[in-house]
Amino acid sequence: MWDERYSSEEYAYGKSPNEFLRENFRAIPGGKVLCIGEGEGRNAVFLAQQGYEVTAMDGSRVGLEKAARLAAERGVSIECIHADLATFDMGRAKWDGIVSIFIPLRTELRKDVHRRVVEALKPGGVFLIEAYRPEQLAYKTGGGNSAERMVGKADLAAELAGLRFERLEEVDRSVVEGRYHTGMAAVVQAIAVR
Repeated sequence: MWDERYSSEEYAYGKSPNEFLRENFRAIPGGKVLCIGEGEGRNAVFLAQQGYEVTAMDGSRVGLEKAARLAAERGVSIECIHADLATFDMGRAKWDGIVSIFIPLRTELRKDVHRRVVEALKPGGVFLIEAYRPEQLAYKTGGGNSAERMVGKADLAAELAGLRFERLEEVDRSVVEGRYHTGMAAVVQAIAVR
């Protein structure tokens, strides 16, 4: 599905970074950042432009090829890793920051990914996430049509036990990110520190 979505010349979610990330990236200490489920690279490239050493990981080769092109276009370097998030080894105490923007994961996989995120952060490392909440189904402006692939504040807090939240809130906001995320949206946003 994702190779197909990313196969056009157009960037499915645009070339600009996610607004929550753009407004809050300074919460991530300088150093190595992993962007999981990064798709076509808009967030990874933005972070590289801010001086981070960025790794973009995604299950779509097509998306990562576009990420590499976007990085070259913007004059920055990112490492691209093609892998399945279900089996990808993030390492232990390896990253200064991990970024997750609108990744639609089944509940059990999401819980496992979040467990691995906690382990993969260095002490003082930051996890920055924005995800759709189940209330997003009423807006129909992105994120698919499965509440199981969305998450609320309480579940996120439980799944990221071991991190200290600097921010954890549910908000409704206008999201304008390419063709597939446009309009009012029900999201949960978190900045959490190991």
